[in-house]
Amino acid sequence: MRVRICDTEARIRPNPQGDYPKIDKTAYIDPSAVIIGKVKIGRDVFVAPGAVIRADEPKSFIRIGDNCNIQDRVVIHALANTSVIIGQNTSLSHGCIVHGPCVIGKGCFIGFGSVIFKAKLENRVFVKFMAVVSGVNIPSRRVIPDGNVVDTAAKVKLLSAASGEFRKFSQRVLKANRNLLNGYRLENTDLASDSRSHSKK
Repeated sequence: MRVRICDTEARIRPNPQGDYPKIDKTAYIDPSAVIIGKVKIGRDVFVAPGAVIRADEPKSFIRIGDNCNIQDRVVIHALANTSVIIGQNTSLSHGCIVHGPCVIGKGCFIGFGSVIFKAKLENRVFVKFMAVVSGVNIPSRRVIPDGNVVDTAAKVKLLSAASGEFRKFSQRVLKANRNLLNGYRLENTDLASDSRSHSKK
């Protein structure tokens, strides 16, 4: 079943303060995703089914950089008077939670079911699956192992440097989701053409 534009518009809406999302025309937003409030989405961003991006509390803000992918059931939320900033070329994978205040740098990967809260991740940090990062700053090119809870400076010091394999994996994820974005664009173009053809009959 194809979702019409009016159904999508109901899911992209202002917050109670009247702030509307600003979404670059090159981004693809799945019709089942929900985007509310003062959210800025950059070029060539892919937002998958069921993702929720909310800047609905007073003076909250979310910015998602170019070429990011926000996968199925990801939740991004900013508390009142806080922001969530996500750098370009970053992947937020299935079911992860990014809760403000939070900064995620360029080229990062956040694994399935992981939680990032009150944290700063510098560039090319690789968070594996079901990990928790809370209340700390993570230096560039570090790896958070599966299931780890990193919530103190002492735990940060124990983190290993990311190998080239992690970077290659992140690049493959970006490429796969860019291909999806392009495929959905083509599908939507075909759908629009079909709709115009039917309207003329």
